Amino acid sequence: MFSRLIPVFSPWLRNAGVAAVLGVVAMAPAAAQQRNPLQKVGETVLDQPPQSYRFERFVIESGEPARRWRVNVGVPVRKADAPAPVLYMLDGNAAAMVFDQTMLSDLAAHAAPVLVFIGYDNDLRIDSPARTLDYTAWVDTADDENGTSQSSGGGAKAFLDVIQQRIKPEVERRARVDTQQQSLWGHSLGGLFVLSTLYTQPTAFQQYVSASPSLWWSQGAPQGAMEQDFIAHPTPAKVWLMLGGDERSGNRGVRDMNNPRVVAHLRRIAGATPDAAHGLSGRLAEVPGLQVTYREFPGLGHGPMLPASLKATLAALYGVADKSAD
Repeated sequence: MFSRLIPVFSPWLRNAGVAAVLGVVAMAPAAAQQRNPLQKVGETVLDQPPQSYRFERFVIESGEPARRWRVNVGVPVRKADAPAPVLYMLDGNAAAMVFDQTMLSDLAAHAAPVLVFIGYDNDLRIDSPARTLDYTAWVDTADDENGTSQSSGGGAKAFLDVIQQRIKPEVERRARVDTQQQSLWGHSLGGLFVLSTLYTQPTAFQQYVSASPSLWWSQGAPQGAMEQDFIAHPTPAKVWLMLGGDERSGNRGVRDMNNPRVVAHLRRIAGATPDAAHGLSGRLAEVPGLQVTYREFPGLGHGPMLPASLKATLAALYGVADKSAD
């Protein structure tokens, strides 16, 4: 695989947004369901002058045709006495929007983890086509709103290789991290990637946080052979599964059933029951060597679970105040 590192200046000195992502899959039916697929990131703590954290940015280019991942690394300003724990966050652009200076100050005063935001080299909050490819270990084939069969996904192994072989070494060059305290957080398809990483390369991280995982993907394939193989040959790890109360109850709010895209999406997510993540937590809790925590967030649906789960993760891993209800 061809890959190279593209250096960039510190983001608070230069806002280096790129208008379009390169070499991604065609728009998938799942991607079309994002409420606002063109929402921009705007200003975040990544663009602000350093206070308790300073941020560095680099871009990884890999593959033929080339694709680009933008990675922002947050390093506590105060000098660390020992290697720091590190949190890798998927959907890095959206994750950065969750943070503010007060949260960063709280983190710096406690465990002071290194923060790694893995996103795409553009100014979109969520890059649906790109994440659909990267975050899924299974190819999904389903009919779109026009009744045309579409296939998407299946790039998780290649993306994990990019993280392991390209992103982690560059992070470790820029920050002093404890490689025995590495955590991975992801939401939705990102939560699915967290699980497939646990199942296939369980030593890549020590803590796995899967929020609202899309277990319906590929007609429920994530609940099949890969999970069963891992359970039969487990590796010790800490696992958090998080789910919104409205997700578990199947309350998806008011949907326009006259919209073919909505109907197609609802048909696809029928590949798993709404409480599938809760059921998975029970199965994994019985596996020797796994420490499994399930947390449900009353009244929250799928979208609001992104910020809530990330804030809860910071509290669970690093001892800061839990602001998931804010």
